[in-house]
Amino acid sequence: MSNNYFDFRQFTICQDKCAMKVNTDGVLLGAWIDADGTQWILDVGTGTGLIAIMLAQRTTALIDAVEIDQNAAEQARQNAEASPWYDRITVYHASFQEFALKTTSRYDLIVSNPPYYHNALKSITKSRTAARHAVSLDYQNLIDYSEKLLAPEGKLYVIVPFDISDVFIDHVCLNELYVHRCMKVRSTASKQPSRMILEFSREKKYRPHSSELTIMLDDSRSYTEEYKNLTVEYYL
Repeated sequence: MSNNYFDFRQFTICQDKCAMKVNTDGVLLGAWIDADGTQWILDVGTGTGLIAIMLAQRTTALIDAVEIDQNAAEQARQNAEASPWYDRITVYHASFQEFALKTTSRYDLIVSNPPYYHNALKSITKSRTAARHAVSLDYQNLIDYSEKLLAPEGKLYVIVPFDISDVFIDHVCLNELYVHRCMKVRSTASKQPSRMILEFSREKKYRPHSSELTIMLDDSRSYTEEYKNLTVEYYL
């Protein structure tokens, strides 16, 4: 996924201007979201615009996409305009904090594939550092402002490293948002989970629905059937 573009079934993502390219995390998150009935969606830290466009493909919602990096925002705008759903996606070049303080909109669905390399070595380039580290948008800001912008029945979706997922959930619960669904993600069956995808809403649920997904078969470089079934609407 290191080319300057990535072809999906119904759209193409150009990524030569973006620090963070199309990756499995974004595709998984976009495909896993339950977007049925949503009318207004917010994609926080849209990057290439991938998740916003994925959601546009299978909904009739109006979608706002926020991106702090100017080059990435411009590329996301170009990708959205080149897609069949260009008239339903609006890209904003702004920090999430700035956007949240100015907008009066309330969203049925907020999604973010947030920066998570808190303790990783800083990258050489400033744009890649901002994309990979919780520099301009830390988890608490993401949680606080998402809660502010969610409609009463709205849902928040994120993908986070598995080893911090319990702490992340605890922080979200302090904002009175609660887990409804979660999915552990493993790269192969023999490895420990590396990611957790989470769905939150304001409604408390005693037993959230929990599932697991393995991306690759251990004995080959082939995708598992469960991964192919989840992403079938998007991958060629």
